[in-house]
Amino acid sequence: MKLLDEDESSNPALSVINLVDVFLVLVAALLIAIAQNPLNPFLDEKVTVIKNAGQPDMEVLIKDGKKIERYKSSGKIGAGEGVKAGTAYKMDDGSIVYIPESVDSPQ
Repeated sequence: MKLLDEDESSNPALSVINLVDVFLVLVAALLIAIAQNPLNPFLDEKVTVIKNAGQPDMEVLIKDGKKIERYKSSGKIGAGEGVKAGTAYKMDDGSIVYIPESVDSPQ
């Protein structure tokens, strides 16, 4: 019965156990905060991410809802068929003016 007569506040092992409990709660809170990172771009419904922009191995990731599409660059310059649509001019203030090609003008 000597064990029951001891004062609980004089036992240093109880304070160490309480500190361990406090640290476990802190670690759990930090893990939850990291898992819900607001800087994660894929938390939004619609996201477009460009990896290695301007490099030969550039990738474009597009997330629309639960569907994720991945486009990889082939490193080649695009070519195709088409007609001239107009002319764009960059002004001194940095703005860009687009002049559409008129339908009756010769090419």
